[in-house]
Amino acid sequence: MKKHPKRVWINLFLALFLFGPVSLWAEANSELSRAEGGAPAAERDLYEIDADSESSVPGLKQELELRFNAYNRLFRFDPSLLSAPLKVKVISDKETYDRYIKEQLGETRPGAVYLHYSDSNRRELVINWGSPDEASMLAPQAFLQYFRAFVPNPPSWMREGFAIYFSSLRANPSGKLEYQENLLWLESVKNLGDRLPSPSAILQTDVSDSLPTAAPEEFQISSWALVSFLLNSGPDYFRDLTDSFMVLSPLAQAPENSLAVMKRISLWNDLDVMEKDFKAYLGSRKTYTELIEDGQKAYSQGDIMNAELSFMTARDQRPAEFAPYYYLGLLSYEEKDYDAAEQNYKSSLERGAEAALVNYALGINAAAAERVKDAIDYLQKAASLDPARYKARVDDLLNKLRQ
Repeated sequence: MKKHPKRVWINLFLALFLFGPVSLWAEANSELSRAEGGAPAAERDLYEIDADSESSVPGLKQELELRFNAYNRLFRFDPSLLSAPLKVKVISDKETYDRYIKEQLGETRPGAVYLHYSDSNRRELVINWGSPDEASMLAPQAFLQYFRAFVPNPPSWMREGFAIYFSSLRANPSGKLEYQENLLWLESVKNLGDRLPSPSAILQTDVSDSLPTAAPEEFQISSWALVSFLLNSGPDYFRDLTDSFMVLSPLAQAPENSLAVMKRISLWNDLDVMEKDFKAYLGSRKTYTELIEDGQKAYSQGDIMNAELSFMTARDQRPAEFAPYYYLGLLSYEEKDYDAAEQNYKSSLERGAEAALVNYALGINAAAAERVKDAIDYLQKAASLDPARYKARVDDLLNKLRQ
Protein backbone atom coordinates (compact mmCIF):
# COMPACT_ATOMS: atom_id res chain seq x y z
CA MET A 1 0.00 0.00 0.00
CA LYS A 2 1.37 3.35 -1.03
CA LYS A 3 1.87 6.18 1.42
CA HIS A 4 1.33 9.76 0.38
CA PRO A 5 4.75 11.43 -0.04
CA LYS A 6 5.51 14.20 2.39
CA ARG A 7 6.99 16.36 -0.28
CA VAL A 8 5.28 17.40 -3.51
CA TRP A 9 7.75 17.15 -6.38
CA ILE A 10 6.61 20.17 -8.34
CA ASN A 11 7.19 20.05 -12.08
CA LEU A 12 9.23 16.87 -12.00
CA PHE A 13 8.17 16.05 -15.53
CA LEU A 14 9.59 19.37 -16.74
CA ALA A 15 13.05 18.21 -15.77
CA LEU A 16 12.45 15.00 -17.64
CA PHE A 17 11.20 16.28 -20.94
CA LEU A 18 13.36 19.39 -21.22
CA PHE A 19 16.39 18.86 -19.10
CA GLY A 20 17.41 15.29 -18.41
CA PRO A 21 16.95 11.58 -19.11
CA VAL A 22 14.00 9.60 -17.80
CA SER A 23 16.05 6.62 -16.77
CA LEU A 24 16.82 8.01 -13.32
CA TRP A 25 13.95 9.74 -11.55
CA ALA A 26 16.19 11.28 -8.87
CA GLU A 27 18.72 12.47 -11.43
CA ALA A 28 16.00 14.15 -13.44
CA ASN A 29 14.61 15.88 -10.36
CA SER A 30 18.04 17.31 -9.56
CA GLU A 31 18.15 19.00 -12.97
CA LEU A 32 15.13 21.26 -12.48
CA SER A 33 17.22 24.42 -12.69
CA ARG A 34 18.68 23.68 -16.11
CA ALA A 35 17.12 25.31 -19.16
CA GLU A 36 18.09 23.53 -22.36
CA GLY A 37 16.17 21.66 -25.03
CA GLY A 38 16.44 17.92 -25.52
CA ALA A 39 18.58 16.09 -28.01
CA PRO A 40 17.12 15.39 -31.46
CA ALA A 41 14.65 12.49 -31.42
CA ALA A 42 15.53 11.40 -34.94
CA GLU A 43 17.95 12.26 -37.69
CA ARG A 44 15.29 12.52 -40.40
CA ASP A 45 12.71 15.29 -40.69
CA LEU A 46 9.92 15.01 -38.18
CA TYR A 47 7.66 17.60 -39.80
CA GLU A 48 6.56 18.45 -43.32
CA ILE A 49 5.37 22.06 -43.55
CA ASP A 50 3.04 23.25 -46.29
CA ALA A 51 3.47 27.03 -46.52
CA ASP A 52 4.09 29.63 -49.21
CA SER A 53 7.80 29.63 -48.38
CA GLU A 54 10.13 28.78 -45.52
CA SER A 55 10.63 32.50 -44.93
CA SER A 56 6.90 32.94 -44.27
CA VAL A 57 7.10 30.77 -41.15
CA PRO A 58 10.51 31.57 -39.62
CA GLY A 59 11.57 29.14 -36.92
CA LEU A 60 8.35 27.08 -37.02
CA LYS A 61 9.98 23.81 -38.02
CA GLN A 62 12.68 24.17 -35.38
CA GLU A 63 10.06 25.00 -32.73
CA LEU A 64 7.93 21.98 -33.62
CA GLU A 65 10.96 19.69 -33.50
CA LEU A 66 11.91 21.07 -30.08
CA ARG A 67 8.37 20.42 -28.93
CA PHE A 68 8.51 16.87 -30.29
CA ASN A 69 11.74 16.20 -28.42
CA ALA A 70 10.28 17.77 -25.27
CA TYR A 71 7.20 15.54 -25.34
CA ASN A 72 9.36 12.52 -26.06
CA ARG A 73 11.43 13.12 -22.95
CA LEU A 74 8.35 11.96 -21.09
CA PHE A 75 6.60 9.50 -23.41
CA ARG A 76 9.63 7.89 -25.09
CA PHE A 77 7.86 6.81 -28.28
CA ASP A 78 10.07 5.48 -31.07
CA PRO A 79 10.23 8.12 -33.87
CA SER A 80 11.22 5.42 -36.38
CA LEU A 81 7.66 4.08 -36.12
CA LEU A 82 6.39 7.16 -37.95
CA SER A 83 5.71 6.17 -41.54
CA ALA A 84 6.02 9.78 -42.71
CA PRO A 85 6.76 13.24 -41.25
CA LEU A 86 3.92 14.93 -39.38
CA LYS A 87 2.03 17.28 -41.68
CA VAL A 88 1.61 20.97 -40.89
CA LYS A 89 -0.44 23.35 -43.02
CA VAL A 90 0.17 27.07 -42.48
CA ILE A 91 -2.48 29.59 -43.57
CA SER A 92 -1.81 33.27 -42.92
CA ASP A 93 -5.11 34.69 -44.14
CA LYS A 94 -7.81 34.32 -41.48
CA GLU A 95 -10.73 34.04 -43.90
CA THR A 96 -8.95 31.30 -45.84
CA TYR A 97 -8.08 29.52 -42.59
CA ASP A 98 -11.64 29.76 -41.25
CA ARG A 99 -13.08 28.48 -44.52
CA TYR A 100 -10.65 25.54 -44.63
CA ILE A 101 -11.34 24.48 -41.03
CA LYS A 102 -15.09 24.86 -41.46
CA GLU A 103 -14.97 22.56 -44.47
CA GLN A 104 -13.31 19.90 -42.31
CA LEU A 105 -15.15 20.31 -39.00
CA GLY A 106 -18.34 22.15 -39.82
CA GLU A 107 -17.14 24.99 -37.59
CA THR A 108 -14.00 27.05 -37.24
CA ARG A 109 -11.43 26.99 -34.42
CA PRO A 110 -9.15 29.95 -33.53
CA GLY A 111 -5.38 29.96 -33.96
CA ALA A 112 -4.54 26.33 -34.66
CA VAL A 113 -6.23 22.95 -34.72
CA TYR A 114 -5.10 19.38 -35.18
CA LEU A 115 -7.30 17.48 -37.63
CA HIS A 116 -7.30 13.76 -36.86
CA TYR A 117 -8.57 11.12 -39.27
CA SER A 118 -8.45 7.33 -39.35
CA ASP A 119 -6.45 7.72 -42.55
CA SER A 120 -3.04 8.85 -41.32
CA ASN A 121 -2.29 10.50 -44.67
CA ARG A 122 -5.04 13.06 -44.04
CA ARG A 123 -3.96 14.04 -40.52
CA GLU A 124 -2.55 17.54 -40.21
CA LEU A 125 -1.93 20.42 -37.86
CA VAL A 126 -3.41 23.58 -39.36
CA ILE A 127 -2.07 26.92 -38.12
CA ASN A 128 -3.47 30.40 -38.70
CA TRP A 129 0.00 31.96 -38.75
CA GLY A 130 0.26 35.39 -37.14
CA SER A 131 -3.26 35.36 -35.67
CA PRO A 132 -3.84 36.57 -32.07
CA ASP A 133 -4.69 33.02 -30.94
CA GLU A 134 -1.87 31.23 -32.74
CA ALA A 135 0.60 31.02 -29.86
CA SER A 136 -1.92 29.90 -27.23
CA MET A 137 -3.56 27.29 -29.46
CA LEU A 138 -0.42 25.93 -31.09
CA ALA A 139 0.89 24.52 -27.82
CA PRO A 140 -1.95 22.08 -26.99
CA GLN A 141 -2.70 21.23 -30.63
CA ALA A 142 0.94 20.43 -31.42
CA PHE A 143 0.93 18.01 -28.49
CA LEU A 144 -2.22 16.30 -29.75
CA GLN A 145 -0.63 15.82 -33.16
CA TYR A 146 2.45 14.26 -31.57
CA PHE A 147 0.51 12.01 -29.17
CA ARG A 148 -2.04 10.74 -31.67
CA ALA A 149 0.64 10.05 -34.27
CA PHE A 150 1.78 7.19 -32.01
CA VAL A 151 -1.48 6.37 -30.22
CA PRO A 152 -4.39 7.38 -32.46
CA ASN A 153 -6.99 6.57 -29.79
CA PRO A 154 -5.49 7.25 -26.34
CA PRO A 155 -7.50 7.40 -23.10
CA SER A 156 -9.55 10.60 -23.13
CA TRP A 157 -8.13 11.79 -19.82
CA MET A 158 -4.56 11.49 -21.14
CA ARG A 159 -5.44 13.31 -24.34
CA GLU A 160 -7.18 16.20 -22.58
CA GLY A 161 -5.03 16.35 -19.45
CA PHE A 162 -1.65 16.42 -21.18
CA ALA A 163 -2.86 18.89 -23.82
CA ILE A 164 -3.61 21.31 -20.98
CA TYR A 165 -0.42 20.46 -19.11
CA PHE A 166 1.73 21.21 -22.15
CA SER A 167 -0.27 24.30 -23.13
CA SER A 168 2.15 26.66 -21.40
CA LEU A 169 5.23 25.26 -23.16
CA ARG A 170 6.18 28.26 -25.30
CA ALA A 171 9.05 29.38 -27.50
CA ASN A 172 10.75 32.59 -26.39
CA PRO A 173 12.04 35.23 -28.85
CA SER A 174 15.40 33.44 -29.10
CA GLY A 175 13.68 30.20 -30.14
CA LYS A 176 14.26 28.31 -26.88
CA LEU A 177 11.40 26.51 -25.18
CA GLU A 178 10.25 27.78 -21.81
CA TYR A 179 7.73 26.20 -19.47
CA GLN A 180 5.74 27.58 -16.60
CA GLU A 181 3.29 25.25 -14.91
CA ASN A 182 -0.26 26.06 -15.96
CA LEU A 183 -2.02 26.56 -12.64
CA LEU A 184 -4.84 28.67 -14.03
CA TRP A 185 -6.85 25.45 -13.96
CA LEU A 186 -6.21 24.81 -10.26
CA GLU A 187 -8.81 27.31 -9.13
CA SER A 188 -11.36 25.70 -11.45
CA VAL A 189 -10.51 22.28 -10.00
CA LYS A 190 -11.06 23.50 -6.45
CA ASN A 191 -14.31 25.18 -7.47
CA LEU A 192 -15.66 21.78 -8.54
CA GLY A 193 -15.69 20.74 -4.88
CA ASP A 194 -17.61 17.48 -4.42
CA ARG A 195 -18.24 17.35 -8.18
CA LEU A 196 -14.57 16.52 -8.78
CA PRO A 197 -14.54 12.82 -9.73
CA SER A 198 -12.22 10.29 -8.14
CA PRO A 199 -9.08 9.13 -9.99
CA SER A 200 -10.79 5.79 -10.56
CA ALA A 201 -13.75 7.45 -12.27
CA ILE A 202 -11.49 9.60 -14.46
CA LEU A 203 -9.38 6.59 -15.46
CA GLN A 204 -12.48 4.66 -16.50
CA THR A 205 -14.19 7.44 -18.45
CA ASP A 206 -13.95 5.60 -21.78
CA VAL A 207 -15.01 2.20 -20.44
CA SER A 208 -17.92 3.09 -18.17
CA ASP A 209 -20.58 5.65 -17.39
CA SER A 210 -18.44 7.11 -14.60
CA LEU A 211 -18.88 10.68 -15.82
CA PRO A 212 -22.11 10.61 -17.83
CA THR A 213 -23.22 14.13 -16.90
CA ALA A 214 -19.85 15.87 -16.80
CA ALA A 215 -19.62 18.94 -19.00
CA PRO A 216 -16.70 18.88 -21.48
CA GLU A 217 -14.91 21.65 -19.58
CA GLU A 218 -15.34 19.83 -16.26
CA PHE A 219 -13.88 16.69 -17.80
CA GLN A 220 -10.89 18.65 -19.09
CA ILE A 221 -10.38 20.17 -15.64
CA SER A 222 -10.58 16.76 -13.97
CA SER A 223 -8.18 15.24 -16.51
CA TRP A 224 -5.62 17.98 -15.93
CA ALA A 225 -5.92 17.43 -12.17
CA LEU A 226 -5.16 13.71 -12.53
CA VAL A 227 -2.20 14.33 -14.83
CA SER A 228 -0.81 16.97 -12.46
CA PHE A 229 -1.22 14.60 -9.51
CA LEU A 230 0.51 11.65 -11.20
CA LEU A 231 3.40 13.79 -12.45
CA ASN A 232 4.05 15.71 -9.25
CA SER A 233 3.29 13.35 -6.37
CA GLY A 234 6.56 11.50 -6.03
CA PRO A 235 8.41 8.64 -7.74
CA ASP A 236 5.85 5.89 -7.21
CA TYR A 237 2.94 7.61 -8.88
CA PHE A 238 5.24 9.00 -11.54
CA ARG A 239 6.49 5.49 -12.32
CA ASP A 240 2.90 4.23 -12.50
CA LEU A 241 2.15 6.91 -15.08
CA THR A 242 5.20 6.28 -17.27
CA ASP A 243 4.68 2.52 -17.06
CA SER A 244 1.13 3.04 -18.29
CA PHE A 245 2.45 4.58 -21.50
CA MET A 246 3.95 1.20 -22.37
CA VAL A 247 0.56 -0.54 -22.40
CA LEU A 248 -0.96 1.88 -24.91
CA SER A 249 -1.59 0.26 -28.29
CA PRO A 250 -1.66 2.13 -31.61
CA LEU A 251 -4.21 -0.41 -32.84
CA ALA A 252 -6.63 -0.20 -29.92
CA GLN A 253 -9.65 2.02 -29.47
CA ALA A 254 -9.88 4.44 -26.53
CA PRO A 255 -11.88 2.05 -24.28
CA GLU A 256 -9.30 -0.71 -24.73
CA ASN A 257 -6.39 1.62 -24.03
CA SER A 258 -8.19 3.08 -21.01
CA LEU A 259 -8.85 -0.36 -19.60
CA ALA A 260 -5.21 -1.38 -20.08
CA VAL A 261 -4.02 1.75 -18.24
CA MET A 262 -6.57 1.28 -15.49
CA LYS A 263 -5.43 -2.33 -14.93
CA ARG A 264 -1.77 -1.25 -14.87
CA ILE A 265 -2.30 1.53 -12.33
CA SER A 266 -4.69 -0.45 -10.11
CA LEU A 267 -2.24 -3.35 -10.04
CA TRP A 268 0.11 -1.31 -7.84
CA ASN A 269 -2.34 0.98 -6.07
CA ASP A 270 -5.16 0.77 -3.58
CA LEU A 271 -7.58 3.10 -5.38
CA ASP A 272 -9.13 4.29 -2.11
CA VAL A 273 -5.69 5.38 -0.89
CA MET A 274 -5.01 6.93 -4.27
CA GLU A 275 -8.19 9.00 -3.97
CA LYS A 276 -7.10 10.29 -0.55
CA ASP A 277 -3.67 11.14 -1.94
CA PHE A 278 -5.29 12.88 -4.90
CA LYS A 279 -7.39 15.10 -2.64
CA ALA A 280 -4.43 15.79 -0.34
CA TYR A 281 -2.28 16.78 -3.32
CA LEU A 282 -4.85 19.21 -4.69
CA GLY A 283 -5.34 20.64 -1.21
CA SER A 284 -1.60 21.23 -0.91
CA ARG A 285 -1.44 23.24 -4.15
CA LYS A 286 -2.26 26.90 -3.64
CA THR A 287 -4.15 29.00 -6.16
CA TYR A 288 -2.99 32.51 -6.98
CA THR A 289 -5.81 33.97 -4.86
CA GLU A 290 -4.93 31.73 -1.92
CA LEU A 291 -1.27 32.73 -2.13
CA ILE A 292 -2.10 36.45 -2.10
CA GLU A 293 -4.45 35.97 0.86
CA ASP A 294 -1.83 33.92 2.74
CA GLY A 295 0.78 36.59 2.06
CA GLN A 296 -1.48 39.39 3.25
CA LYS A 297 -2.29 37.49 6.44
CA ALA A 298 1.36 36.73 7.16
CA TYR A 299 2.30 40.37 6.47
CA SER A 300 -0.38 41.68 8.86
CA GLN A 301 0.99 39.34 11.53
CA GLY A 302 4.55 40.50 11.00
CA ASP A 303 5.62 37.15 9.53
CA ILE A 304 7.85 38.62 6.82
CA MET A 305 9.47 35.35 5.75
CA ASN A 306 6.21 33.50 5.02
CA ALA A 307 4.67 36.61 3.49
CA GLU A 308 7.60 36.90 1.10
CA LEU A 309 7.39 33.18 0.22
CA SER A 310 3.67 33.46 -0.59
CA PHE A 311 4.05 36.59 -2.71
CA MET A 312 7.05 35.20 -4.58
CA THR A 313 5.17 31.98 -5.36
CA ALA A 314 2.18 34.03 -6.54
CA ARG A 315 4.50 36.11 -8.72
CA ASP A 316 6.03 33.00 -10.28
CA GLN A 317 2.58 31.52 -10.85
CA ARG A 318 1.23 34.64 -12.58
CA PRO A 319 4.14 36.88 -13.60
CA ALA A 320 1.85 39.28 -15.48
CA GLU A 321 -0.15 40.22 -12.36
CA PHE A 322 0.82 43.39 -10.48
CA ALA A 323 -0.23 42.50 -6.92
CA PRO A 324 2.71 40.21 -5.96
CA TYR A 325 5.23 42.85 -7.06
CA TYR A 326 3.50 45.56 -5.07
CA TYR A 327 3.46 43.48 -1.90
CA LEU A 328 7.08 42.42 -2.41
CA GLY A 329 7.85 46.14 -2.66
CA LEU A 330 6.22 46.68 0.73
CA LEU A 331 8.27 43.86 2.23
CA SER A 332 11.52 45.22 0.78
CA TYR A 333 10.66 48.63 2.20
CA GLU A 334 10.05 47.07 5.63
CA GLU A 335 13.49 45.47 5.42
CA LYS A 336 15.05 48.80 4.35
CA ASP A 337 16.08 47.40 0.97
CA TYR A 338 14.97 50.54 -0.84
CA ASP A 339 16.45 49.64 -4.23
CA ALA A 340 14.58 46.33 -4.30
CA ALA A 341 11.41 48.07 -3.12
CA GLU A 342 11.61 50.59 -5.96
CA GLN A 343 12.21 47.87 -8.52
CA ASN A 344 9.20 45.86 -7.31
CA TYR A 345 6.94 48.93 -7.19
CA LYS A 346 7.90 49.86 -10.74
CA SER A 347 7.28 46.27 -11.86
CA SER A 348 3.79 46.45 -10.37
CA LEU A 349 3.18 49.75 -12.17
CA GLU A 350 4.26 48.23 -15.50
CA ARG A 351 1.69 45.47 -14.97
CA GLY A 352 -1.25 47.75 -14.33
CA ALA A 353 -1.20 48.66 -10.65
CA GLU A 354 -2.99 51.86 -9.61
CA ALA A 355 -0.62 54.67 -10.60
CA ALA A 356 -1.48 57.02 -7.72
CA LEU A 357 -0.99 54.31 -5.10
CA VAL A 358 2.33 53.13 -6.51
CA ASN A 359 3.71 56.64 -6.97
CA TYR A 360 2.82 57.41 -3.36
CA ALA A 361 4.65 54.23 -2.26
CA LEU A 362 7.62 55.16 -4.46
CA GLY A 363 7.69 58.59 -2.86
CA ILE A 364 7.70 57.19 0.68
CA ASN A 365 10.41 54.72 -0.32
CA ALA A 366 12.59 57.42 -1.93
CA ALA A 367 12.18 59.64 1.13
CA ALA A 368 13.34 56.78 3.38
CA ALA A 369 16.35 56.33 1.09
CA GLU A 370 17.08 60.08 1.47
CA ARG A 371 16.52 60.74 -2.24
CA VAL A 372 14.56 63.92 -1.61
CA LYS A 373 14.16 65.12 -5.21
CA ASP A 374 12.84 61.72 -6.36
CA ALA A 375 10.52 61.57 -3.34
CA ILE A 376 9.04 64.99 -4.17
CA ASP A 377 8.50 64.04 -7.82
CA TYR A 378 6.75 60.76 -6.96
CA LEU A 379 4.58 62.32 -4.25
CA GLN A 380 3.51 65.25 -6.43
CA LYS A 381 2.53 62.81 -9.17
CA ALA A 382 0.46 60.74 -6.71
CA ALA A 383 -1.35 63.91 -5.55
CA SER A 384 -2.06 65.01 -9.11
CA LEU A 385 -3.41 61.58 -10.08
CA ASP A 386 -5.72 61.26 -7.07
CA PRO A 387 -5.97 64.58 -5.18
CA ALA A 388 -8.93 63.49 -3.06
CA ARG A 389 -6.95 60.64 -1.60
CA TYR A 390 -3.39 61.94 -1.52
CA LYS A 391 -3.19 65.75 -1.72
CA ALA A 392 -3.49 66.46 2.00
CA ARG A 393 -1.06 63.70 2.92
CA VAL A 394 1.40 64.72 0.22
CA ASP A 395 1.31 68.39 1.24
CA ASP A 396 2.15 67.40 4.81
CA LEU A 397 5.03 65.16 3.68
CA LEU A 398 6.39 67.76 1.26
CA ASN A 399 6.52 70.36 4.04
CA LYS A 400 8.60 67.97 6.12
CA LEU A 401 10.89 67.03 3.24
CA ARG A 402 11.61 70.69 2.41
CA GLN A 403 12.51 71.67 5.95
